[in-house]
Formats: sequence, C-alpha cells, structure tokens
Amino acid sequence: MMIKIWGKTQCPFCDRAKSLCEQKGYEYEYFQLDVDFTREELFEKFPTARTFPQITAHDEYVGGFTELQTWSEGYRSV
Repeated sequence: MMIKIWGKTQCPFCDRAKSLCEQKGYEYEYFQLDVDFTREELFEKFPTARTFPQITAHDEYVGGFTELQTWSEGYRSV
C-alpha cells in the first residue's frame, strides 16, 4: 500500500502523519512544499485544500492527519 503525504516544514500534523505511517508499517512518500511542489500545484491536485498535510492512499483522497488516523483504524492489510 502506498500513502502519499503532501506537507510543509514546521508542520506538527505532517510529522504525525509520517509517524503514524511508520508505526503502522505503511509504505509512504513525503512531498515537501517549495521543494517537491508549489502551492499552485497543490491546489491543482487538491482544489479544496486549506490545511497541511494533504494525504492520499492508493491514489484515493483521504484528507488530513485526522482523516488518515480514522482511515488507518479501519484499514486491514491483506
């Protein structure tokens, strides 16, 4: 399974999302604002984004950290 996290520096919820993935053993990629993408690119991919991080799982939109946490509670690896 691949989780993708779009985040920024000094973002506690971005750090928590990465930590959650590590704790659960999820494979993830982290993309950092102004290094891997611009704000414009973020809004093209996530038009309703207002917070960081923005997260997808299996290329499906999950939301932010809270939504990832909820999603992970219901996810059962096969």
